[in-house]
Amino acid sequence: MNFFRKFTVIHVLIIPCCVVNYVTPEDNLDIPSIAKYFNTKGRYEEVNPHLLKDILAVNTSILQPPSAQCQPFHLTAIIRHGTRYPTSKNAKEMQHLYNMVLHNATGEESWLREIQSQWRMWYTEDMDGRLVQKGVEDHKHLAIRLSKLFPSLISEEKLRGGFIKFITSSKHRCVNSTLSFKAGLTELWAITDQDFDHAINDSVMRFFDHCTRYVQDVDNKTSALSEINKFRQGPEMRRVTEKMADRLGVQYSLITQDMADAAFDLCAYEFAIKAVNSPWCQLFDEEDAKVIEYASDLREYWKRGYGYDINSKSSCILFHDVFNRLNKAASENKSGQQVTEAVTVQVGHADTLLPLLTLLGFFKDNVSLNSSNYATQTQRSFRTSHMLPYAANLLLVLYDCGAGELRLQALLNEKPVTFPGLSDQQASMPRYEDVKDNYSELLQGCDFETECQLFKSPA
Repeated sequence: MNFFRKFTVIHVLIIPCCVVNYVTPEDNLDIPSIAKYFNTKGRYEEVNPHLLKDILAVNTSILQPPSAQCQPFHLTAIIRHGTRYPTSKNAKEMQHLYNMVLHNATGEESWLREIQSQWRMWYTEDMDGRLVQKGVEDHKHLAIRLSKLFPSLISEEKLRGGFIKFITSSKHRCVNSTLSFKAGLTELWAITDQDFDHAINDSVMRFFDHCTRYVQDVDNKTSALSEINKFRQGPEMRRVTEKMADRLGVQYSLITQDMADAAFDLCAYEFAIKAVNSPWCQLFDEEDAKVIEYASDLREYWKRGYGYDINSKSSCILFHDVFNRLNKAASENKSGQQVTEAVTVQVGHADTLLPLLTLLGFFKDNVSLNSSNYATQTQRSFRTSHMLPYAANLLLVLYDCGAGELRLQALLNEKPVTFPGLSDQQASMPRYEDVKDNYSELLQGCDFETECQLFKSPA
Protein backbone atom coordinates (compact mmCIF):
# COMPACT_ATOMS: atom_id res chain seq x y z
CA MET A 1 0.00 0.00 0.00
CA ASN A 2 1.39 3.42 -0.92
CA PHE A 3 0.86 5.95 1.84
CA PHE A 4 3.34 8.49 0.43
CA ARG A 5 2.00 11.12 -1.94
CA LYS A 6 3.02 14.61 -2.92
CA PHE A 7 0.76 17.62 -2.97
CA THR A 8 1.43 21.20 -3.88
CA VAL A 9 -1.63 23.39 -3.24
CA ILE A 10 -4.69 22.50 -1.17
CA HIS A 11 -7.17 25.15 -0.13
CA VAL A 12 -7.93 25.45 3.58
CA LEU A 13 -11.56 24.72 4.36
CA ILE A 14 -12.93 26.67 7.31
CA ILE A 15 -16.59 25.88 7.86
CA PRO A 16 -18.76 29.00 8.28
CA CYS A 17 -21.20 28.45 11.09
CA CYS A 18 -21.39 31.54 13.15
CA VAL A 19 -19.56 34.77 13.89
CA VAL A 20 -16.43 33.56 15.67
CA ASN A 21 -15.14 35.93 18.29
CA TYR A 22 -11.46 35.27 17.64
CA VAL A 23 -9.54 37.40 20.12
CA THR A 24 -5.98 38.57 19.57
CA PRO A 25 -3.44 38.28 22.40
CA GLU A 26 -3.57 42.06 22.93
CA ASP A 27 -7.19 41.80 24.08
CA ASN A 28 -8.13 41.20 27.67
CA LEU A 29 -9.09 37.53 27.62
CA ASP A 30 -11.66 36.20 30.03
CA ILE A 31 -10.03 32.88 30.80
CA PRO A 32 -12.06 30.10 32.48
CA SER A 33 -10.64 29.14 35.86
CA ILE A 34 -10.49 25.52 34.68
CA ALA A 35 -8.68 26.22 31.37
CA LYS A 36 -5.42 24.63 32.52
CA TYR A 37 -7.16 21.24 32.86
CA PHE A 38 -8.45 20.87 29.29
CA ASN A 39 -6.10 17.98 28.36
CA THR A 40 -5.65 17.63 24.59
CA LYS A 41 -8.37 20.25 23.98
CA GLY A 42 -6.35 23.00 25.63
CA ARG A 43 -4.89 26.09 24.01
CA TYR A 44 -1.15 26.33 23.40
CA GLU A 45 -1.20 29.62 25.30
CA GLU A 46 -2.09 27.83 28.56
CA VAL A 47 1.22 25.96 28.29
CA ASN A 48 3.09 29.16 27.31
CA PRO A 49 1.16 32.02 28.97
CA HIS A 50 3.77 34.62 27.94
CA LEU A 51 2.32 34.30 24.42
CA LEU A 52 -0.84 36.04 25.62
CA LYS A 53 1.13 39.28 25.74
CA ASP A 54 3.08 38.67 22.53
CA ILE A 55 2.13 35.70 20.35
CA LEU A 56 5.48 35.93 18.52
CA ALA A 57 7.68 36.16 21.63
CA VAL A 58 10.70 33.85 21.87
CA ASN A 59 13.45 33.47 24.44
CA THR A 60 16.65 32.38 22.72
CA SER A 61 18.38 31.97 26.10
CA ILE A 62 16.49 28.69 26.61
CA LEU A 63 18.71 27.03 24.00
CA GLN A 64 21.84 27.35 26.20
CA PRO A 65 24.46 25.47 24.18
CA PRO A 66 27.52 24.46 26.26
CA SER A 67 29.71 26.87 24.27
CA ALA A 68 29.29 29.73 21.82
CA GLN A 69 30.98 27.51 19.25
CA CYS A 70 27.91 25.23 19.09
CA GLN A 71 25.87 25.98 15.97
CA PRO A 72 22.61 24.24 14.97
CA PHE A 73 22.65 22.49 11.60
CA HIS A 74 19.47 20.39 11.63
CA LEU A 75 16.00 20.63 13.17
CA THR A 76 13.28 17.97 13.15
CA ALA A 77 9.91 19.30 14.34
CA ILE A 78 7.07 16.88 15.03
CA ILE A 79 3.96 19.01 15.50
CA ARG A 80 0.36 18.35 16.38
CA HIS A 81 -2.32 20.01 14.24
CA GLY A 82 -3.78 23.31 15.41
CA THR A 83 -7.07 24.06 17.15
CA ARG A 84 -9.94 22.15 15.56
CA TYR A 85 -13.70 21.80 15.59
CA PRO A 86 -15.26 18.90 17.53
CA THR A 87 -15.36 15.50 15.87
CA SER A 88 -18.71 14.13 14.68
CA LYS A 89 -18.93 12.02 17.84
CA ASN A 90 -18.19 15.03 20.08
CA ALA A 91 -20.82 17.14 18.32
CA LYS A 92 -23.48 14.45 18.70
CA GLU A 93 -22.81 14.10 22.44
CA MET A 94 -22.87 17.86 22.96
CA GLN A 95 -26.18 18.14 21.09
CA HIS A 96 -27.65 15.45 23.34
CA LEU A 97 -26.53 17.35 26.45
CA TYR A 98 -27.84 20.66 25.10
CA ASN A 99 -31.27 19.17 24.43
CA MET A 100 -31.43 17.76 27.95
CA VAL A 101 -30.49 21.12 29.50
CA LEU A 102 -33.06 22.98 27.37
CA HIS A 103 -35.92 20.69 28.36
CA ASN A 104 -35.04 19.51 31.88
CA ALA A 105 -32.84 21.98 33.73
CA THR A 106 -34.69 23.94 36.44
CA GLY A 107 -31.89 25.88 38.11
CA GLU A 108 -32.19 29.64 38.61
CA GLU A 109 -28.59 30.70 38.00
CA SER A 110 -28.03 33.45 35.42
CA TRP A 111 -25.52 31.37 33.46
CA LEU A 112 -28.09 28.60 33.11
CA ARG A 113 -30.73 31.03 31.88
CA GLU A 114 -28.16 32.27 29.36
CA ILE A 115 -27.68 28.73 28.03
CA GLN A 116 -31.41 28.16 27.78
CA SER A 117 -32.41 31.52 26.27
CA GLN A 118 -29.41 32.94 24.43
CA TRP A 119 -26.79 30.29 23.69
CA ARG A 120 -27.36 28.25 20.54
CA MET A 121 -25.87 24.90 19.60
CA TRP A 122 -23.76 25.76 16.56
CA TYR A 123 -21.52 22.69 16.51
CA THR A 124 -22.54 20.20 13.83
CA GLU A 125 -21.44 16.69 12.97
CA ASP A 126 -20.15 17.72 9.55
CA MET A 127 -17.47 19.89 11.18
CA ASP A 128 -15.75 16.55 11.81
CA GLY A 129 -12.63 17.83 13.56
CA ARG A 130 -11.65 20.33 10.86
CA LEU A 131 -9.12 23.07 11.50
CA VAL A 132 -10.57 26.38 12.70
CA GLN A 133 -9.19 29.86 12.08
CA LYS A 134 -7.44 29.79 15.48
CA GLY A 135 -5.73 26.57 14.32
CA VAL A 136 -4.49 28.34 11.19
CA GLU A 137 -3.03 31.07 13.40
CA ASP A 138 -1.51 28.47 15.78
CA HIS A 139 0.72 27.15 13.00
CA LYS A 140 1.45 30.47 11.32
CA HIS A 141 2.63 31.91 14.63
CA LEU A 142 4.61 28.79 15.54
CA ALA A 143 6.42 28.95 12.18
CA ILE A 144 7.42 32.57 12.80
CA ARG A 145 8.58 31.86 16.36
CA LEU A 146 10.71 28.92 15.23
CA SER A 147 12.26 31.08 12.51
CA LYS A 148 13.24 33.52 15.28
CA LEU A 149 14.59 30.74 17.52
CA PHE A 150 16.58 29.12 14.71
CA PRO A 151 17.22 31.86 12.11
CA SER A 152 20.12 30.03 10.48
CA LEU A 153 17.91 26.98 9.81
CA ILE A 154 14.45 28.38 9.14
CA SER A 155 15.33 31.08 6.67
CA GLU A 156 14.07 32.36 3.33
CA GLU A 157 17.20 31.04 1.66
CA LYS A 158 16.73 27.56 3.11
CA LEU A 159 13.05 27.49 2.18
CA ARG A 160 13.62 28.66 -1.39
CA GLY A 161 16.53 26.26 -1.76
CA GLY A 162 14.44 23.21 -0.86
CA PHE A 163 16.24 22.51 2.41
CA ILE A 164 13.04 22.64 4.49
CA LYS A 165 10.84 19.55 4.01
CA PHE A 166 7.20 19.15 5.02
CA ILE A 167 5.47 15.84 5.82
CA THR A 168 1.91 15.44 7.09
CA SER A 169 -0.83 13.03 8.02
CA SER A 170 -3.59 12.82 5.40
CA LYS A 171 -6.23 14.16 7.81
CA HIS A 172 -7.61 17.52 6.66
CA ARG A 173 -6.71 19.25 9.94
CA CYS A 174 -3.08 18.15 9.55
CA VAL A 175 -2.82 19.06 5.87
CA ASN A 176 -4.33 22.47 6.59
CA SER A 177 -2.00 22.95 9.56
CA THR A 178 0.95 22.20 7.26
CA LEU A 179 -0.33 24.74 4.75
CA SER A 180 -0.71 27.24 7.57
CA PHE A 181 2.85 26.65 8.80
CA LYS A 182 4.15 27.23 5.27
CA ALA A 183 1.97 30.33 4.93
CA GLY A 184 3.47 31.73 8.13
CA LEU A 185 6.89 31.60 6.49
CA THR A 186 5.90 32.77 3.01
CA GLU A 187 3.94 35.71 4.44
CA LEU A 188 6.84 36.56 6.76
CA TRP A 189 9.21 36.81 3.81
CA ALA A 190 6.60 38.02 1.30
CA ILE A 191 7.21 35.04 -0.99
CA THR A 192 4.63 35.04 -3.80
CA ASP A 193 6.62 33.61 -6.72
CA GLN A 194 7.19 30.06 -5.46
CA ASP A 195 5.13 27.18 -4.04
CA PHE A 196 6.48 24.59 -1.62
CA ASP A 197 5.50 20.93 -1.70
CA HIS A 198 4.50 18.77 1.20
CA ALA A 199 4.28 14.98 1.32
CA ILE A 200 1.49 12.92 2.87
CA ASN A 201 2.83 9.90 4.72
CA ASP A 202 0.31 8.07 6.89
CA SER A 203 2.56 5.09 7.50
CA VAL A 204 4.79 7.38 9.59
CA MET A 205 2.37 10.03 10.87
CA ARG A 206 -0.61 7.71 11.51
CA PHE A 207 1.33 4.58 12.41
CA PHE A 208 -1.28 3.66 15.02
CA ASP A 209 -3.77 2.79 12.25
CA HIS A 210 -1.34 0.33 10.68
CA CYS A 211 -0.08 -1.55 13.76
CA THR A 212 -2.29 -4.64 13.81
CA ARG A 213 -1.42 -5.74 17.34
CA TYR A 214 -2.11 -2.28 18.73
CA VAL A 215 -5.45 -2.00 16.90
CA GLN A 216 -6.64 -5.44 18.04
CA ASP A 217 -5.18 -5.66 21.55
CA VAL A 218 -5.68 -2.06 22.72
CA ASP A 219 -7.59 0.27 20.41
CA ASN A 220 -10.49 -2.09 19.69
CA LYS A 221 -10.40 -4.07 22.95
CA THR A 222 -12.78 -2.85 25.64
CA SER A 223 -11.01 -4.71 28.45
CA ALA A 224 -7.78 -2.82 27.67
CA LEU A 225 -9.44 0.29 29.07
CA SER A 226 -10.69 -1.29 32.28
CA GLU A 227 -8.85 1.21 34.51
CA ILE A 228 -10.56 4.11 32.77
CA ASN A 229 -13.97 2.50 33.04
CA LYS A 230 -13.47 1.74 36.74
CA PHE A 231 -12.49 5.33 37.46
CA ARG A 232 -15.43 6.72 35.50
CA GLN A 233 -17.75 4.58 37.64
CA GLY A 234 -15.94 5.42 40.88
CA PRO A 235 -16.67 7.92 43.67
CA GLU A 236 -14.65 10.85 42.27
CA MET A 237 -16.44 10.90 38.94
CA ARG A 238 -19.81 10.19 40.58
CA ARG A 239 -19.35 13.30 42.72
CA VAL A 240 -18.69 15.37 39.56
CA THR A 241 -21.91 14.22 37.90
CA GLU A 242 -23.95 14.76 41.09
CA LYS A 243 -22.64 18.31 41.49
CA MET A 244 -23.42 18.95 37.83
CA ALA A 245 -26.97 17.67 38.34
CA ASP A 246 -27.37 19.91 41.41
CA ARG A 247 -26.23 22.96 39.46
CA LEU A 248 -28.66 22.19 36.64
CA GLY A 249 -31.51 21.31 38.98
CA VAL A 250 -32.11 17.84 37.50
CA GLN A 251 -32.24 14.31 38.87
CA TYR A 252 -28.90 12.55 39.34
CA SER A 253 -30.00 9.79 36.97
CA LEU A 254 -30.17 12.24 34.07
CA ILE A 255 -26.44 13.09 34.19
CA THR A 256 -24.10 10.43 32.85
CA GLN A 257 -20.30 10.48 32.67
CA ASP A 258 -20.63 11.09 28.92
CA MET A 259 -22.73 14.19 29.62
CA ALA A 260 -20.12 15.50 32.04
CA ASP A 261 -17.49 14.97 29.33
CA ALA A 262 -19.69 16.75 26.79
CA ALA A 263 -20.19 19.77 29.06
CA PHE A 264 -16.46 19.94 29.78
CA ASP A 265 -15.78 19.74 26.05
CA LEU A 266 -18.25 22.55 25.36
CA CYS A 267 -16.41 24.77 27.80
CA ALA A 268 -13.06 23.82 26.22
CA TYR A 269 -14.15 24.25 22.59
CA GLU A 270 -15.88 27.57 23.22
CA PHE A 271 -12.68 28.88 24.79
CA ALA A 272 -10.20 27.37 22.31
CA ILE A 273 -12.18 28.34 19.19
CA LYS A 274 -13.93 31.56 20.20
CA ALA A 275 -11.83 32.74 23.17
CA VAL A 276 -14.90 33.12 25.39
CA ASN A 277 -15.57 31.99 28.92
CA SER A 278 -18.73 30.07 28.13
CA PRO A 279 -21.62 29.64 30.58
CA TRP A 280 -21.01 25.90 30.18
CA CYS A 281 -17.83 26.37 32.22
CA GLN A 282 -19.96 27.23 35.26
CA LEU A 283 -20.94 23.57 35.56
CA PHE A 284 -17.52 22.75 37.04
CA ASP A 285 -15.27 23.96 39.81
CA GLU A 286 -11.53 23.35 39.91
CA GLU A 287 -11.80 20.05 41.77
CA ASP A 288 -14.27 18.76 39.17
CA ALA A 289 -11.86 19.78 36.42
CA LYS A 290 -8.99 17.93 38.09
CA VAL A 291 -11.08 14.76 38.22
CA ILE A 292 -12.10 15.01 34.56
CA GLU A 293 -8.49 15.79 33.60
CA TYR A 294 -7.36 12.65 35.43
CA ALA A 295 -9.99 10.55 33.68
CA SER A 296 -8.71 11.81 30.34
CA ASP A 297 -5.09 11.25 31.37
CA LEU A 298 -5.98 7.69 32.36
CA ARG A 299 -7.38 7.10 28.87
CA GLU A 300 -4.27 8.51 27.21
CA TYR A 301 -1.99 6.59 29.58
CA TRP A 302 -3.60 3.24 28.85
CA LYS A 303 -4.47 3.83 25.21
CA ARG A 304 -1.38 5.71 23.94
CA GLY A 305 1.08 5.92 26.81
CA TYR A 306 2.80 3.68 29.34
CA GLY A 307 -0.19 1.41 30.03
CA TYR A 308 0.81 -1.21 27.43
CA ASP A 309 4.15 -1.78 25.77
CA ILE A 310 2.66 -1.89 22.28
CA ASN A 311 1.35 1.67 22.69
CA SER A 312 4.86 3.09 22.42
CA LYS A 313 6.26 0.31 20.21
CA SER A 314 3.66 1.17 17.57
CA SER A 315 5.73 4.35 17.01
CA CYS A 316 8.90 2.42 16.13
CA ILE A 317 8.51 3.46 12.49
CA LEU A 318 8.45 7.16 13.45
CA PHE A 319 11.33 6.66 15.90
CA HIS A 320 13.54 5.19 13.18
CA ASP A 321 12.38 7.79 10.66
CA VAL A 322 13.57 10.53 13.02
CA PHE A 323 16.91 8.95 13.90
CA ASN A 324 17.67 7.98 10.30
CA ARG A 325 17.22 11.63 9.41
CA LEU A 326 19.37 12.81 12.34
CA ASN A 327 22.08 10.31 11.36
CA LYS A 328 22.01 11.45 7.75
CA ALA A 329 22.30 15.10 8.77
CA ALA A 330 25.14 14.25 11.17
CA SER A 331 26.98 12.30 8.48
CA GLU A 332 26.61 15.08 5.91
CA ASN A 333 27.78 17.67 8.42
CA LYS A 334 30.79 15.57 9.44
CA SER A 335 31.90 15.11 5.84
CA GLY A 336 31.62 18.82 5.14
CA GLN A 337 28.64 18.46 2.79
CA GLN A 338 25.64 20.74 2.80
CA VAL A 339 22.94 19.19 5.01
CA THR A 340 20.19 18.32 2.53
CA GLU A 341 17.39 18.60 5.09
CA ALA A 342 18.19 21.52 7.33
CA VAL A 343 14.64 21.36 8.69
CA THR A 344 11.95 18.69 8.57
CA VAL A 345 8.46 19.65 9.68
CA GLN A 346 6.19 16.66 10.37
CA VAL A 347 2.55 17.40 11.22
CA GLY A 348 0.38 14.79 12.88
CA HIS A 349 -1.82 14.20 15.90
CA ALA A 350 -1.69 13.95 19.68
CA ASP A 351 -1.82 10.23 18.95
CA THR A 352 1.37 10.62 16.90
CA LEU A 353 3.32 12.52 19.55
CA LEU A 354 2.32 10.68 22.73
CA PRO A 355 3.51 7.16 21.77
CA LEU A 356 6.85 8.63 20.61
CA LEU A 357 7.29 10.66 23.82
CA THR A 358 6.51 7.46 25.73
CA LEU A 359 8.98 5.42 23.69
CA LEU A 360 11.67 8.02 24.44
CA GLY A 361 10.84 7.78 28.17
CA PHE A 362 9.55 11.30 28.79
CA PHE A 363 7.01 12.05 31.57
CA LYS A 364 7.17 8.60 33.15
CA ASP A 365 5.98 8.40 36.75
CA ASN A 366 7.33 5.92 39.28
CA VAL A 367 3.84 4.55 39.87
CA SER A 368 1.41 3.74 37.07
CA LEU A 369 -1.78 5.75 36.77
CA ASN A 370 -4.78 3.62 37.70
CA SER A 371 -8.39 3.89 38.82
CA SER A 372 -7.59 3.91 42.53
CA ASN A 373 -4.68 6.35 42.91
CA TYR A 374 -6.15 9.68 41.82
CA ALA A 375 -5.45 11.24 45.22
CA THR A 376 -1.75 10.30 45.16
CA GLN A 377 -1.16 11.35 41.53
CA THR A 378 -1.75 15.09 41.91
CA GLN A 379 1.93 15.79 41.20
CA ARG A 380 2.22 13.33 38.32
CA SER A 381 4.50 14.03 35.35
CA PHE A 382 2.10 12.41 32.88
CA ARG A 383 -0.29 15.32 32.36
CA THR A 384 -1.62 15.79 28.83
CA SER A 385 -2.81 19.33 29.59
CA HIS A 386 0.89 20.26 29.81
CA MET A 387 2.20 17.89 27.12
CA LEU A 388 -0.33 17.93 24.30
CA PRO A 389 -2.26 21.15 23.74
CA TYR A 390 -3.22 22.09 20.20
CA ALA A 391 -0.05 22.66 18.11
CA ALA A 392 2.08 20.74 20.64
CA ASN A 393 5.55 20.17 19.25
CA LEU A 394 8.65 18.09 19.86
CA LEU A 395 11.79 19.73 18.47
CA LEU A 396 15.06 17.82 18.05
CA VAL A 397 17.99 20.07 17.20
CA LEU A 398 21.46 18.90 16.18
CA TYR A 399 24.42 21.17 16.99
CA ASP A 400 28.01 21.13 15.77
CA CYS A 401 30.18 22.16 18.72
CA GLY A 402 33.54 21.83 16.96
CA ALA A 403 36.26 19.16 17.04
CA GLY A 404 33.75 16.61 15.75
CA GLU A 405 31.46 16.99 18.76
CA LEU A 406 27.75 16.89 17.94
CA ARG A 407 25.04 17.58 20.51
CA LEU A 408 21.27 17.06 20.45
CA GLN A 409 18.70 19.23 22.17
CA ALA A 410 15.06 18.30 22.73
CA LEU A 411 12.36 20.90 23.29
CA LEU A 412 8.70 20.22 23.99
CA ASN A 413 6.37 23.11 23.26
CA GLU A 414 9.40 25.39 22.86
CA LYS A 415 10.83 24.53 26.28
CA PRO A 416 13.91 22.34 26.85
CA VAL A 417 13.34 18.86 28.22
CA THR A 418 15.98 16.50 29.56
CA PHE A 419 16.49 13.14 27.91
CA PRO A 420 15.60 10.40 30.42
CA GLY A 421 18.51 8.18 31.39
CA LEU A 422 21.22 10.77 30.78
CA SER A 423 22.79 12.19 33.93
CA ASP A 424 25.67 14.27 32.58
CA GLN A 425 25.78 18.00 33.25
CA GLN A 426 24.70 18.72 29.70
CA ALA A 427 21.68 16.39 29.84
CA SER A 428 19.52 19.08 28.23
CA MET A 429 21.95 19.14 25.29
CA PRO A 430 23.90 15.88 25.50
CA ARG A 431 26.42 14.52 23.03
CA TYR A 432 24.59 12.92 20.13
CA GLU A 433 26.59 9.72 20.58
CA ASP A 434 25.41 9.52 24.21
CA VAL A 435 21.80 9.89 23.08
CA LYS A 436 22.24 7.06 20.59
CA ASP A 437 23.88 4.90 23.27
CA ASN A 438 20.96 5.66 25.58
CA TYR A 439 18.50 4.40 22.96
CA SER A 440 20.75 1.67 21.53
CA GLU A 441 18.27 -1.16 22.18
CA LEU A 442 15.55 0.69 20.33
CA LEU A 443 17.89 1.70 17.51
CA GLN A 444 19.03 -1.90 17.06
CA GLY A 445 15.51 -3.32 17.42
CA CYS A 446 12.08 -1.69 17.69
CA ASP A 447 11.06 -3.14 14.34
CA PHE A 448 7.57 -1.97 13.43
CA GLU A 449 6.62 -5.10 11.48
CA THR A 450 7.80 -7.43 14.26
CA GLU A 451 6.26 -5.43 17.11
CA CYS A 452 2.92 -5.10 15.35
CA GLN A 453 2.42 -8.77 14.54
CA LEU A 454 -0.35 -10.57 16.41
CA PHE A 455 1.69 -12.82 18.63
CA LYS A 456 1.10 -11.70 22.23
CA SER A 457 -1.36 -9.88 24.46
CA PRO A 458 -0.60 -6.39 25.78
CA ALA A 459 1.67 -6.32 28.79
